[in-house]
Amino acid sequence: MAQHVAQPTATTPVAPAKLPLTAIAPWAAFFGILMLVLLYFVGAEQGATSVISGADVHEWVHDGRHLLGFPCH
Repeated sequence: MAQHVAQPTATTPVAPAKLPLTAIAPWAAFFGILMLVLLYFVGAEQGATSVISGADVHEWVHDGRHLLGFPCH
């Protein structure tokens, strides 16, 4: 029984498709705004700048606040 070994053939390198900036910009803006909102809720949602009354948001993000180095006590 003979075994056949595949021989490499010469191929041209394949270049990755370019993604236009106009396709990336809306998603970058969306995620940028989303990250700023999340940063606000983790870092500043308490006290005088509070958008939501009470301490619920503070308690939900309490551990994340300490993990990111924000003081809260």
